[in-house]
Amino acid sequence: MNATLLLDKINSSNISKSDIAELLGLTRQGLYNKLSGKKDFKASEVKKLADILHLTSEERDNIFFADYVDI
Repeated sequence: MNATLLLDKINSSNISKSDIAELLGLTRQGLYNKLSGKKDFKASEVKKLADILHLTSEERDNIFFADYVDI
C-alpha cells in the first residue's frame, strides 16, 4: 500500500479521518493501524474508500495494489 498517496487523497478530500473511520465501520485507532501498515485493508474497505474519496481505478490500484502489481 502506498500510504503517502492515500493520506494525500484523504487530506485533500476535506473529510476527517474520524469520519472516514466511521464510514468504514472502524474505530479511529483501527483506521490508523491500517494507514500505518500494521493491519491490511479488507477488499470491502478498499471499495468503500475508493467510493468515499472518488478514486479512479488507476488511483485505487496505485494506492492499494502497487506492491502486488508489476506496472
